[in-house]
Amino acid sequence: MTVIADPKAPRAPRPGPGRRVTRTNLESAGWVFMRVSGVVLVVLVLGHLLTNLVTNGGVNAIDFAFVAGKWSSPVWQVWALLLLWLAMIHGANGLRTIINDYAEKTVTRLWLKSLVAVAFTLVVVLGTLVIFTFDPCPVDSSGALMTGVPSFCTAP
Repeated sequence: MTVIADPKAPRAPRPGPGRRVTRTNLESAGWVFMRVSGVVLVVLVLGHLLTNLVTNGGVNAIDFAFVAGKWSSPVWQVWALLLLWLAMIHGANGLRTIINDYAEKTVTRLWLKSLVAVAFTLVVVLGTLVIFTFDPCPVDSSGALMTGVPSFCTAP
């Protein structure tokens, strides 16, 4: 007598309290996203560290004028935006996974995920606003706020 086992059992997830089984493969897409975004983040972070700490004179060379000069370029604005967004999405998705694994109560999971969503939204919105509304030439561009007036703030 041959017993044919159910192909879904025992590996199929069983819905517990507050968990529903969906036909979409969202967890698989999240897993792939974490791997791809991790690789892209490594490239972005190493490029950021290389340009800020190695090629431009190290930490001592980083001041307001240095940051203002970098963020006056659209390339560096997009670089910073990608770094911010990918790091926040990657981190929030990782926290969501940890919450799903360790929070036993449905209400606890809901509150923790809500806190992560609020923190994510706040940081991404404020960070994006800072990147795109940053004025490299302050109102008092006489040099009183800085060690010197950057060349891009003076009128030709």
